[in-house]
This record gives sequence, structure tokens and C-alpha cells, in this order.
Amino acid sequence: MYYPEPISKLIDSFSKLPGIGPKTAARLAFFVLEMEEDDVLDFAKALVNAKRELTHCTVCGHITDQDPCSICQDDARDGTIICVVQDPKDVIAMEKMKDYSGKYHVLHGAISPMDGIGPEDINIQTLINRLKDEGVEELIIATNPNIEGEATAMYISRLVKPAGIRTTRIAHGLPVGGDLEYADEVTLSKALEGRREL
Repeated sequence: MYYPEPISKLIDSFSKLPGIGPKTAARLAFFVLEMEEDDVLDFAKALVNAKRELTHCTVCGHITDQDPCSICQDDARDGTIICVVQDPKDVIAMEKMKDYSGKYHVLHGAISPMDGIGPEDINIQTLINRLKDEGVEELIIATNPNIEGEATAMYISRLVKPAGIRTTRIAHGLPVGGDLEYADEVTLSKALEGRREL
């Protein structure tokens, strides 16, 4: 189907976003055409500003508009505990919970030999440097419960073990409100492994 070049480029731009297929991209592009010009300009500015003004914290690797980030600067947080996550979105998920008061380390990925991603391709060396300098007593590994996340967790735990730092892994299993009959075998296995005494 033929579209004028400006709308065609807009559709192409939207279709590069994850989860956006050609039909949704076209619907979003035509929605933008119906928006007020001021709203479109604000939208465009928000995109440009997010790209230009955000960076990664040089301490933990989280996204921030100041360096170090507000979490690393917060003296009220427990610096003896570091929670290791794969992505900045994971930090945000943990912060929404409001139960964790330690600090974070963002890996920006996971070890995945199938995709050609090794330990040197993610933010592990900075973590090792932090463990030497910051007096960390516990490392909570909160990588995703998939093959890559498990491989990354095992690699980090083996790397840290000689330093004598307590290394824990977040529990995985059934979600609250979930039914056993709908759980897959891996989820049930992890739920059994992570059982605790009542």
C-alpha cells in the first residue's frame, strides 16, 4: 500500500519498537496525524530529551539524569547489600515493592553463549570492583528465571565465592493467586526448591 513519504517513515519508525507490528504502527502514525501540533512537539521533545539527558550511573549502571544516581547517593540505603539485576526496568520493579533498602547493580544483559554474549559483554567487572571497595556483605542475585539468567547467576556466584561474600538468589515459583494446575514443570520445580518452613 502506498503512503506519502512522511507517514511511511513514521510508520517505519513505530514498527521498530518492540511489540509493534505493521498494523499497530500504521494506527499509531495516523493517530499522531490527528494530534494537536503542540502535543506532537511535546512528544518529540520527550523522545529527544530521554535519549540526550539520560545516561548510566557509573557506580551501579542504572539509568539516571545525574551521576551517580539518586539511589547510589542515598546514604540511608544499606550499602552492605547489593541486588544484581539484568536491566534498569528491574530496579524500577524492585523499587515499587518498597521492601528493599539496599543498593543495586545493573548488568545490562545476561550471559547467553547462543547469542554470543559472554561475561565480558555485560557489566560484571564493575560489580567485582565494587565488591572490593564498598564493604559488601551480601549479594542478592535477581536475574531472570530463564536459562540465561540462571547461567549468569551461577557465573557471578562462582566468581564471588572466594571473596567470602554471602551470595543469595531470589526465590522463583508460583505467583500469589496462581493455580497449581496451570503452572509449568519448571515453575513447580522452582517452587518446591524454594519452599520454607511454616
